[in-house]
Amino acid sequence: MANFGKVTENRVLIENMIREAVYKELGLAAPRHILAPNPLVVNVSARHCHLTQEAVNALFGEGHQLTVHKWLYQEGQFAAKESVTLIGPRSRVISNLRILGPCRNINQVELALTDARGLGFDVPLRHSGDIKGTPGCMLMGPNGFYEMDSGVIRAGRHVHMSPEDAAFYGVKDRELMALKVYGDCPLTFEDVLCRVAKGLRLEVHIDTDEGNACGLEDGVVCELVKKAAK
Repeated sequence: MANFGKVTENRVLIENMIREAVYKELGLAAPRHILAPNPLVVNVSARHCHLTQEAVNALFGEGHQLTVHKWLYQEGQFAAKESVTLIGPRSRVISNLRILGPCRNINQVELALTDARGLGFDVPLRHSGDIKGTPGCMLMGPNGFYEMDSGVIRAGRHVHMSPEDAAFYGVKDRELMALKVYGDCPLTFEDVLCRVAKGLRLEVHIDTDEGNACGLEDGVVCELVKKAAK
């Protein structure tokens, strides 16, 4: 299941307010990211899939509609109660692969590198929707099978943000940023793709391998940084 929502907006907002108060009390200038218009949320996106209605029909029955298990951080997005079994090229499987809704116009499976290697996939690093030339797979549901000709990817790290957030950080849609993660395992992730649109909430998605590498958990401070022009 996609672990969106682990780090919540309210908790981050409260922590930023406390830090700002501490800096003020000490007479120090607060770090710039604390002054951002919206708190930064960083969430780990575990393996999951996005499906078309055609695929849902084949896997769960004609006219089946995905049902909400958990609402995600981005408005209107949800983890569905429904899941599928993914069959890899070595006949190895991942059961209970969570579907994220609502349905999309393409089928896409997002795996971490560890997942892909365990299944025998040689998957490219791609951003969502860029599936040309990617491997396919077989999905199995309670009503039958659905074969994907392409769409299995290792999803590139990215940040959702509103135009207001983009203006604060000085970036535009499709530009790249860096994510600094502090704590016990400090790490900087380069090439975080900006996705800017009205209605988006400020949220970075990294995969499970990346989340484990930096020890991401509640209380770990993260900062978005604009990349210097070359």
